[in-house]
Amino acid sequence: MFEIEYKGANSVIISTKKSKLVVDPKLSIVGLKDVPANGAVELATEQRFIVNNPDAKLIIDGPGEYGVSGFDILGVSARRHIDSENEGKLSTMYRVEVDEARIGIVGNIDEKLSDEQLEKLGVLDVLVIPVGGNGYTLDATSAASLVRLIAPKVVIPVHYADKQIKYEVPQGELSLFVSELGAPVEVMSKYKSKQAANLQAQLSIVELTRS
Repeated sequence: MFEIEYKGANSVIISTKKSKLVVDPKLSIVGLKDVPANGAVELATEQRFIVNNPDAKLIIDGPGEYGVSGFDILGVSARRHIDSENEGKLSTMYRVEVDEARIGIVGNIDEKLSDEQLEKLGVLDVLVIPVGGNGYTLDATSAASLVRLIAPKVVIPVHYADKQIKYEVPQGELSLFVSELGAPVEVMSKYKSKQAANLQAQLSIVELTRS
């Protein structure tokens, strides 16, 4: 069994009974408190989103294969849409396998993924994806297109308008993505799953209230 909790911006916590993985914990850049990663795996989609907690079990901030605390993690390099091809790939997407489920984590990336990138991500049960747009990250339309391409069973949108968050660029409302994707929405405080096999076949949007 695992749980996914939303902390704001692009930060989520994936937890099992024995371990915890903290994604993009540096929330001080948007006016919130950084997420503590003591004893947890700290994972960042970009260098600027990492805290480098000295008490973290492991710090992951780039492409590669990692196995720690029951998490099997594959990092796949990606280009941010705000960067030119000459600037290289400064973002990292991740496939996290835990309790027989495969969770995709996408940060600020260009919507055009290569066949090689998609093959590395593979078949995903859950996809965590930013949707706020306005030149900062994927917008509602591009995020919805990428969701359809990857075809997860559950999509968890992040990085959208929130009055308590001071984004560098104003973010679009979550409702824009919901309307664009046209999938049913479930609102909850934490997403909980016992087994990947129990996930519904039809795509659904899970809106997590920020904790």
